[in-house]
Amino acid sequence: MSENELSTLLEEVRNYLDITWDDPKGDEKLIGMIKRGMASLSGVLGECDFLGDTQEKALLFQMVMYERSGERQQFWINYKSEIISLQIAKKVDEYAEDQKQTV
Repeated sequence: MSENELSTLLEEVRNYLDITWDDPKGDEKLIGMIKRGMASLSGVLGECDFLGDTQEKALLFQMVMYERSGERQQFWINYKSEIISLQIAKKVDEYAEDQKQTV
């Protein structure tokens, strides 16, 4: 992800969290949370689109909110079913794509 894309994502997260004040140190923390969240979700889901209006992006925003509150572990508990359904959907899409290529 480019710096420009990360900067755009940071602004979207700040808006989502209703952070309207300038806080460079806070932004550094948020960027770290965003990067860790993207790595965690990509590790569980595979390739993710965090730039478009996707379910992965919504999960990322929620994860950042939970981590900012010191409750990151609770995120995995609360969103387990949504994550599992997204994993299944991605596997179905992969299978369908493989079937197209073999025909």
